[in-house]
Amino acid sequence: MAKVKLMDIAIARSGDKGDGSNVGVKAKTPAIYAFLKENLTTAVVKEHFKEICFGDVTRYELDNLNVLNFILEDSLGGGGTETLIMDAQGKVHSLAMLYMEMDVPDELLA
Repeated sequence: MAKVKLMDIAIARSGDKGDGSNVGVKAKTPAIYAFLKENLTTAVVKEHFKEICFGDVTRYELDNLNVLNFILEDSLGGGGTETLIMDAQGKVHSLAMLYMEMDVPDELLA
């Protein structure tokens, strides 16, 4: 096992809808996707974003694309026109997700 940042095994993209943001995480290989599907849970994501996500976290699995999409409710301080936070549209939430560290089996990193 090796501790790596999610950015070493996946790419991500994020956006917003009202007061929630979404973060799509695309695994670099099908094997990594299987690992993420098992280990990148809503509880893990909720803990990672605990300082900004005050609502539920929902996960959607897009197996045909090797993508997990997370919806972070109540994570934008009211949304683009109602908040003073810097990233009212959630554009950097994907980067924040990619900095998450995970213990990954060595064979997935080869």
